[in-house]
Amino acid sequence: MMQMRDWIAGLIGTLLLLFGILPLIGKITFLNDIKSGALVWIVLLFGLFLLYCSIVEITNSNIIGWVSFLVALGSILIVLFPLLSTVGVGPSWFGYELPRAIFSILFVIIGGFLMAATFAMEL
Repeated sequence: MMQMRDWIAGLIGTLLLLFGILPLIGKITFLNDIKSGALVWIVLLFGLFLLYCSIVEITNSNIIGWVSFLVALGSILIVLFPLLSTVGVGPSWFGYELPRAIFSILFVIIGGFLMAATFAMEL
């Protein structure tokens, strides 16, 4: 039976997918007005949510859980390095600036896997 967490993951995944695709095709451009630091936190937050969903998928013996887990870890690591640089942790190359298109691509990837997690958490 589908639980509320499944529907929340699907809704968040759909919204992230839309917020990632629409700027890439030029329909909305509000992501260009948001500061890079806020986008880093948004990707980190939803990457952690995908990590939680992937752990639930793995405990249900679902193979897509491992792929979701690796995608979540990758997205967290991509944005964690610049975040650590802002507080003075790590070497100087941690301070790289991610282009806006990378954030849109991360939104699409995380959103797609969250949409898949809607049903994969119950298999």
